[in-house]
Amino acid sequence: MIHIWIFSFIILFLLFIFYTIFPTVLIRACSLGITKKINSNNGMALTFDDGPNPEYTMKLLDLLKDYGIKATFFVVGNKVKSNPEIIKRMHEEGHTIGIHHFHHVSSWVLSPIHLRRQLDMTAKAINECTNEKVVFYRPPWGHFNIFTPLLSKKYKVIMWSDIFGDWKVEKCKKNLLDQLRTTSTEGSILLLHDCGETLGADKEAPGYMIEMLKIYLQEHKDKGTRFITLKDL
Repeated sequence: MIHIWIFSFIILFLLFIFYTIFPTVLIRACSLGITKKINSNNGMALTFDDGPNPEYTMKLLDLLKDYGIKATFFVVGNKVKSNPEIIKRMHEEGHTIGIHHFHHVSSWVLSPIHLRRQLDMTAKAINECTNEKVVFYRPPWGHFNIFTPLLSKKYKVIMWSDIFGDWKVEKCKKNLLDQLRTTSTEGSILLLHDCGETLGADKEAPGYMIEMLKIYLQEHKDKGTRFITLKDL
C-alpha cells in the first residue's frame, strides 16, 4: 500500500511539473509568444501590475499626468469591478489597460476552464469601462500552464525586461531607485506594482515605489527619455 501511495505521488508530481513549471520555463526561456522588450532605440515602457488601488493608483496617475507620461496597467478584474472610475480615468488619460486575471491567482492552479474564465471576466470588466477591445495580457507572477498559449492566443502576452521586488517596503527604500537608474532606455519594459494587497506584498509598498519613481522620472525628464505605452507600438 505504501508503494502505491509513493508511486501515485510521483505521478501526480510529474503531471504538475508538466502542467505548470515546464511550460513556464520553456515559454520564458525561449520567448515563445511573449514580449520582453519593445522595438525602440530611444524609448521604454512603464508597466504596473495588481491594481487598481483607490489610494496608490490615483497618486500614480497624478504623477504620470504631471510628467506627461503614458503607461500600461495590468489590472485585476475584481478590483476593476470595485473601482471602475479609476479604469475610466486611466483610459481617458491615454494609458493602456491589460489583463492580470480576475483574481490575483497563478495559472499553475487553474484548470483550462478556470483560466479562460479569468481572462474573459477581466476583459469584460475592462471593456465595460473603456468600450475598447482588450489587447494585452500578463499572467500573475509570470506563471503559465500548458494551456495558456492556446487560451491567450488572441492577446499579446507581455512580460518584462526588468523587475525590482518593489512589492516590499524595504526593497523600495534601499534598492529601487538605484535599480531603476541601471535600466536601459532602449526598449526596456519595466515592471512595478501599484497595489500591495497581493500574497507576499507589503500593503504600503506602492507609496514608497511612487516616491522613488518620482525622482527617477524627473531625472529622465532632464535627459529627454521617451516613455511609451504599449498600445502605441
